[in-house]
Amino acid sequence: MNYTTEAPAVWVPTFADADDCLLSSDQCVIQAQHYFVKGLIEIPVIGSDEVFSWGAWVSLSRENFSRAADLWDTPGRESEKPYFGWLTTDLPVYSPTTLNLKTNMQTRTIGQRPFIELEPTDHPLAVEQRTGITQERVREIAETVLHPSRGRRQQ
Repeated sequence: MNYTTEAPAVWVPTFADADDCLLSSDQCVIQAQHYFVKGLIEIPVIGSDEVFSWGAWVSLSRENFSRAADLWDTPGRESEKPYFGWLTTDLPVYSPTTLNLKTNMQTRTIGQRPFIELEPTDHPLAVEQRTGITQERVREIAETVLHPSRGRRQQ
């Protein structure tokens, strides 16, 4: 019920050796100019209490990234207003691409990944976040993610 990506789409392996780049399980900095936080896009599963989630990366402004980082281990951080960002994860089951969708990222209690809320557009991912998905759609996503050569892109 959860699929995740290891790094933002713009991360390349050579960044790992650069002094001005950082990639952790929660935060990423590229060339001391681009800032990212990993969060969850949660999608309700229709007819159940379960939630499907994508672990995805959002680019933040330097100021918002610094603020989020400063409060990372601070109780009450969930009362912060959401941070605007751009989705920087290309999720394989959606067309058009999910790259650069507008988001708001809401921090949650310590130990929980931030919640990523997509701008309410007609993009299939945004629609699914608002309306939910069926168990059959969960299976279709699993098939595409686990067996990319057999998967099909959503039209």
